Amino acid sequence: MNVFLTTSIDGVDRLFGLDLQLLVDTCIELIAVFVLFTALSYLLFNPAREFLKKRQQRIQDEMEFAEKEKTDAVNLKAEYTKKISEVNKEAEAILSESRKKALKKENDIVGSAKEEAARIVDRANKEVELEKSKVKDEVKQEMISLASLMAGKVVAASMDEKQQAELIENTLKEMGDKTWQN
Repeated sequence: MNVFLTTSIDGVDRLFGLDLQLLVDTCIELIAVFVLFTALSYLLFNPAREFLKKRQQRIQDEMEFAEKEKTDAVNLKAEYTKKISEVNKEAEAILSESRKKALKKENDIVGSAKEEAARIVDRANKEVELEKSKVKDEVKQEMISLASLMAGKVVAASMDEKQQAELIENTLKEMGDKTWQN
């Protein structure tokens, strides 16, 4: 006889002491669980897996987009830094050119001022020379008139030296000190 088969009280053979109905019910339940598991896997697990895949893909896309944006931002920053550097160089060149123009204009103004001052000094020197010559002419005229006045008095009086000295002094007093101060 078979070791697995045992005799029962009713005369029905049993496997490990289990009756046939229990074994059939257990097999049916296992098949039902397997079918239920398969059905649920298609209905629940697959959508959950799809959802997780889509989420993982979306996160991956966002990370790639963020990396691209970061690279673009770094490139833009480098470009703006370069542009700012160029603008600063251009501004420095403009300032330098303006300084040169201002210095040239300053030199032109100083030069023209010096020329004008030289003309004024020359004109003043000419006027001084004219005044000197006028004064010399006036002094000569005064000396001539004084000499003729004195000569007239000397001739008229034919005097000695003491009288001549008094005469010169009186004549000078008559003419006044103002004549000789100019």
